[in-house]
Amino acid sequence: MTNNDPAEKIWTLLGEFNTAMLVTVDGKSIIRARPMAIAGIDKGRKIWFITAADTAKLHEISERTRVGVVCQKGHALFLSLSGDATLMRDPAKVAELWSESFRIWFPDGKEDPNIVLIAVQPTRAEYWDNSGLQGIQYLWDAAAAYLTGTTPKSREGEQHGVMSAA
Repeated sequence: MTNNDPAEKIWTLLGEFNTAMLVTVDGKSIIRARPMAIAGIDKGRKIWFITAADTAKLHEISERTRVGVVCQKGHALFLSLSGDATLMRDPAKVAELWSESFRIWFPDGKEDPNIVLIAVQPTRAEYWDNSGLQGIQYLWDAAAAYLTGTTPKSREGEQHGVMSAA
């Protein structure tokens, strides 16, 4: 990837994941994380999840809208986002995002009245990418660091990057 813009790279990398850990904080300030299927990523740079109305995560998000989204693919690709979550009921958006795999949780399909959408608008994101050619370079750098008693350096914009909406 020749574009070293962290925001573009983050959105490109996000497409590599189909699940994420959605991180919330409950009323007792306990951090909770649960796996969620990523329902969609839109051009407005929102990450969409589909969930049921009777879940603890909805109560937690209604109390504190700041959430985290954490993704990992093997030992080579990692993405961490923090942002603001919005809860909504929008049958048209549900139909747009619907995948038959969601029927496991919603036997009545996309018309299930228990469906609620979670839209996460990231405000900060960070990635670590040691996949593909970056992974080969990282292995080389790690071996050289091991042999010389130093630590490998991340190449900013290629292996590591940070995006902030501030």
